[in-house]
Amino acid sequence: MGLISVDLFITLDGVYQGPGGPDEDRSGEFNLGGWQGAFTDAESGEAIGAGIEQMDALLLGRTTYDIFAGYWPARGNSNPIAAKLNALPKFLVSRTRTNPGWEGTTALQTMDMVAAMKSQFNDMHVIGSGRLVRSLLAADLVDRLNFYLYPLTLGSGKRLFADGIGVPAAFNLVQPPKAFPKGAVSLVYERAGVPVTGIDMAEMT
Repeated sequence: MGLISVDLFITLDGVYQGPGGPDEDRSGEFNLGGWQGAFTDAESGEAIGAGIEQMDALLLGRTTYDIFAGYWPARGNSNPIAAKLNALPKFLVSRTRTNPGWEGTTALQTMDMVAAMKSQFNDMHVIGSGRLVRSLLAADLVDRLNFYLYPLTLGSGKRLFADGIGVPAAFNLVQPPKAFPKGAVSLVYERAGVPVTGIDMAEMT
């Protein structure tokens, strides 16, 4: 059975919206985009690149897909990230877009179709695509969370763990946290059954 791994840039208050640029995603009157760049350094760039190298399929929501499809094919295969992403099997999860234009892309309409495709690959990655990640969490299809946590709060914007999203789930930290020079931290968690609840801390003292 393959894995679905989520690669997400996220703030301390859980915002994932618009990390890459001011105009990346202004929906909801969000005007704080482009917050990742101040914390970018060579070490975090290498870690992100290494994660891209290990994936064998790419799963994207509509917004992120449109951003990627408009950018990476034009970069040419002399860029190693572009070469990897252009060559990967890609899957767009969308109820309305059935004929995606990026070469190597297949459209999937439902979570059942995603679940069926998951077993065809060792490690299918979701990059960004917060709305899709929320749907995957709700369907209990996420096996690994690769978070890049950035040292800022925004107070507004799309949040990953909004009320009512997901199912009760426990995760194990499977790699030591890695801090980068400008303050971002890499955290890698894997799915580990259900949470342990009902413990009265007063009885443990």
